Amino acid sequence: MDSISLQEVRARFGEAVDDDVISECAKFCKMYNITVESLYYTWEALNLGRGSRSVPVIDKQGLSSLQRQLQNKAEQETKKRNAASNALNNSRSGMNMMRGVMRSGGNSDPFFGARIKQEPVADRLVGSSRVGGRAVPAAAKSAVSFSLDGPSSSDRKYRYMYEKVSERSEVLDDRIEDMAQLIKEHYDIAEFGDPSATTEEDVVVVGRITLDGDSSSSGPVKLNEASLTLETSRAMGSGVRVPFKFEANAKIRGGKRGAGGVGLFPGAIVALRGNNGGGGWFTVSEVLSLPTPKYQIKRDEQTASSPFTVCVACGPFTTDSGLEYKPMKALLAKLKEEKPDVVLLVGPFIDASHPHIKHGDIDAPPETMFRSIFVEQLQEYLDSKEGSLAIVVPNVRDILSDHTVFPQAQLNESLSNDPRIKYVPNPSRFRLNGVSFAVSSVDVLFHIRKEEFFKRAPPAEPEGDAADSNVVSDPMANTCRHLLEQRSYYPVFPVPQDLSSEINLDVTHSDYLNLCNEAADGAPDVFVTPSRLKQFTKNVDGTTFVNPSYLTKGTYASLKFDPSSPSSVVHAEVSRLA
Repeated sequence: MDSISLQEVRARFGEAVDDDVISECAKFCKMYNITVESLYYTWEALNLGRGSRSVPVIDKQGLSSLQRQLQNKAEQETKKRNAASNALNNSRSGMNMMRGVMRSGGNSDPFFGARIKQEPVADRLVGSSRVGGRAVPAAAKSAVSFSLDGPSSSDRKYRYMYEKVSERSEVLDDRIEDMAQLIKEHYDIAEFGDPSATTEEDVVVVGRITLDGDSSSSGPVKLNEASLTLETSRAMGSGVRVPFKFEANAKIRGGKRGAGGVGLFPGAIVALRGNNGGGGWFTVSEVLSLPTPKYQIKRDEQTASSPFTVCVACGPFTTDSGLEYKPMKALLAKLKEEKPDVVLLVGPFIDASHPHIKHGDIDAPPETMFRSIFVEQLQEYLDSKEGSLAIVVPNVRDILSDHTVFPQAQLNESLSNDPRIKYVPNPSRFRLNGVSFAVSSVDVLFHIRKEEFFKRAPPAEPEGDAADSNVVSDPMANTCRHLLEQRSYYPVFPVPQDLSSEINLDVTHSDYLNLCNEAADGAPDVFVTPSRLKQFTKNVDGTTFVNPSYLTKGTYASLKFDPSSPSSVVHAEVSRLA
């Protein structure tokens, strides 16, 4: 940190700070090898942790407190590094160490007890990394091209425990206004109205569905027709919440033919046509369905003609009764049998909510468990299948993740240091041979189904004879369509009260939950969304939705991509382990 200047420190801490204090701050940056930004965050956290409502100007007394905080933090990091180093050394004993993973004893498990084979020094490859006792080529040639769409991995690792109310409200407003712009262009609307303003003519309003606070005062209440309110942005309606009611002959415009109505849930962005006659509510005569993102086929020219296969498995990977990871072992046997080109694993991997983890009934560090149970087994498979890849998506319940909010950063790549194992954020968009994937580990389908209120209404346009009969008989397809229409991995807001333990939603950074971005502005080819609901694969408006369910239920998904197929490029099915 020799490049840190006094001007840089003063610019961050303020002009009111004494010169000698600025000099000491610069010394702290060099001494503890941190940036000026990190130093200021430490000072900020120190004061906010004491109950201060604002960050005071740092003085000499504050320097002493700041130095103690930095010293304590440095000592803690040193202890962690020493503990990790000792754990890694102990792990080389193989069977003896892994026999102690569970304090409850029991028979030794060959899965945990397999001794790591030590490779001779002469066999090490130049420019390779060593993980689990094997040499991994630094530039392994893959048969499937991989590219991550969206924000960079470094952008996802933001500081998530500090939010301002103003920033949260701005993000919520921006989502309404962004969706309003899409609706305006799709329906060619000149301007939007304010649902709280009294008008004689019909106007189109856009806002977020919310639950009437008065109706939910006695406890959690599911959305119903009597509790519907519309929240506008500050620019489009002063941010007020207005109750709305449907006319007896209200209609749906632009909806899927045969749907029979529209699904509403808290957090959904909607466009409504109607008027406020001065009765204290907005009367809806027509609901304008949201446009779905365009399905755009983009293929890698070099690999577009090459078929490839993907195996998708979602955690938990072991049952609550123990840490034997029997479903994971069964999956590894399937991998060796089916030989997919890509293995997509969705967390949780080492589940923080597992009974044995919660009670501390383990003797090995979680990092060691992850490397032994997942990394080494994946590497063994990748070695046997030349050109294959593994993609790892975390879950907010992963004890290995230091980013336990949603949206969530990827796991640390140092867990494997293997270029064939790709760690991606949760949620994320990426491409395999140009085929676009969207993946999230949150059970959004169950959350929507639980909160959804379905309003039956006829279509505004005549349907003719070409109604989509599958829409009527398949409510799950309609639930999946919500994700496309709302263009969000998690459109529910707020998180249902009784499900709040499943997701820690970071509203300020919810722009990372947008399904479409500059790098991927169209609908994905494949949308992987694991859920406790029954497993399925469905084609919804050109996107193949895949719910493999959980591996502990004995199911996983197999996907085959064949560009030469005359019917469909994507062939997906859910299979059983046994």
